[in-house]
Amino acid sequence: MKKIIIISGPTAVGKTQVGIDFAKKFHGEIVSADSQQVWRRFDVGTAKPTAEEREAVPHHLIDCAEPSDRFDAARFVGLADEAIAYVSSRGRVPFVVGGTGMYIRMLVHGVCDAPPRDEELRSELEAEIDERGAPRLHVRLAKIDPESAERISQNDRTRIVRALEIFELTGTRPSELREGHGFSERRYDALKIGLDVPREELYRRIDSRVERMVEDGLEGEARGLLERYGRDAQPFAAVGYREMAAYLSGEIDLAEAVRLIKRNTRRLAKRQLTWFRADPEIGWFAPDDTSAILATVQNFL
Repeated sequence: MKKIIIISGPTAVGKTQVGIDFAKKFHGEIVSADSQQVWRRFDVGTAKPTAEEREAVPHHLIDCAEPSDRFDAARFVGLADEAIAYVSSRGRVPFVVGGTGMYIRMLVHGVCDAPPRDEELRSELEAEIDERGAPRLHVRLAKIDPESAERISQNDRTRIVRALEIFELTGTRPSELREGHGFSERRYDALKIGLDVPREELYRRIDSRVERMVEDGLEGEARGLLERYGRDAQPFAAVGYREMAAYLSGEIDLAEAVRLIKRNTRRLAKRQLTWFRADPEIGWFAPDDTSAILATVQNFL
């Protein structure tokens, strides 16, 4: 069974830098497990590794999908399997780095059940339905998962909320979970490393990252992508682009868009932590705890 090292955790915690540092130490290459970095030309808002970082260590599964396509966990697993096989065949160590928990779980363990209810997220979706109406959220669901939208009435608020809840928690379409992918046994010998920092520090990092994205041209990038692909393109369902599309469509002003991106990114990070904390196989470290991470990786290899 092939060995892989997984570095996971919430957005903005520092996974990219830790992955690069340890891939260098152990002659490794990085297989991205980020559901947004797969999209070509969606660069600023997905915080992709820089050209210099990708030159320092080879990266796989970044810029591997056209924004007009559909991308899901099944496609991720197939591409990740190919990348891991390629890296391993050359005597190098695959480091799977990213924060999309469902992708990582399905890569290691195969298909799994839908997540339990998340009361905070569910309350947010219910409030949005109260304010905007169920048909508006049904339109959002149709952009994310046309198959589920076909099966659910536009006025069935309970099933709309559950479908959106599953997608927000896992990054995976509900229809995909229904289908399954035929995996039944553990697929890799995986060392799972989780990165975390105190909550206030994480939120500070998130706010700084959002501000840096705006300075780096998120508005201009989103404008060009919106003109090219339209708001129905799958990447525009993601935090950052979703709010920027609302601003560019005249629904909110720029200051509100930035505020919402910060808020929704913090909520995303909280959900990611809840997901990863439920996995007893993950060993948790501070991103700068280099010696402890080094010893753990050495022992595993």
